Amino acid sequence: MRMGEGVEWGVHCCATLAWLQGEGPVPIRRLATWFDLPQEYLKKRLQALARAGILASTPGVRGGFSLARAPEQITLLDVVTALEGPAELFGCSEIRQRGAGSLGGDSEFVQPCGVAVAMRRAELAWRRELAGQTIADLMALAPRSGERTLRNYRNMTD
Repeated sequence: MRMGEGVEWGVHCCATLAWLQGEGPVPIRRLATWFDLPQEYLKKRLQALARAGILASTPGVRGGFSLARAPEQITLLDVVTALEGPAELFGCSEIRQRGAGSLGGDSEFVQPCGVAVAMRRAELAWRRELAGQTIADLMALAPRSGERTLRNYRNMTD
């Protein structure tokens, strides 16, 4: 499984916006400059987060993005789902019921495929772990980053 780089961008932007709470909406150009990312692609990722209710988007000259919820209320699973979609990662197409290997196995196919069961169990564990981690948890892992972020943001020129 591989997530798109937009997930990394989205999580970092959420953490940065959490540290910048109180500074007002952060313009997209500032976030793009902050992380040296292409502005238009980043904008699409942040708009997806806004549609999911994770970020708030403020239009206008003084507009930009801010968190729509408290950092404690935004899980990593929220961000991943907003950017990658809610679809299951593994789809079993029941290949065990096709071809020469399926002959005479009708009674075996009543039970779910063992591969599908194992993959689903692993995915549920992954989702539980992401659902148990919030943006606030990430902030707590790097408290000095908050000080640096606020200081550097205030020193940025447009």
